[in-house]
Amino acid sequence: MLKYNGFSREDLIKIIEMHAKNWLAHDGCWFLAAEERYGMEAAIELDTRSWERFTVAEAARIKKEFNLPENGGLDTLAEALKYRIYATVNEQEIERPAPDRLVFTMKDCKVQSTRRRKRLPDFPCKRVGVVEYSGFAATIDPRIKTACLHCPPDERREDLYCQWEFTVT
Repeated sequence: MLKYNGFSREDLIKIIEMHAKNWLAHDGCWFLAAEERYGMEAAIELDTRSWERFTVAEAARIKKEFNLPENGGLDTLAEALKYRIYATVNEQEIERPAPDRLVFTMKDCKVQSTRRRKRLPDFPCKRVGVVEYSGFAATIDPRIKTACLHCPPDERREDLYCQWEFTVT
């Protein structure tokens, strides 16, 4: 295992950002390979199943590594969302319009912004996102319910890529 002793703070940040970008690139390469081999519908199904597993593992690891409380509600979810791999590469915003409501907005999504830059249609990630965000939130606290406010293939917006609402019941 590589030890990070002796690395400067700046180099450690570069390493984190590089690993996050590499992870995202690998995820994209995997998806494209699945799409080329099996078609878009099958690739989305495989991606959904993969995220169903990964999001739970990521949330559990975040809870453990950062000593987040069990059943910590929306405050704990807000904290956990800051530690996701996506938080390193995407611009996110968390709002608390009410004590029992959290709104998470993906202001810049590298996957979608890259597609837009290449003049490709948005990736229709809503089905995957519902599984991903619901699974992540439920792993943080099973009482949290997730609703999609906006996500492709919904009508394209220029001010955000996707938006999710979390409530505690």
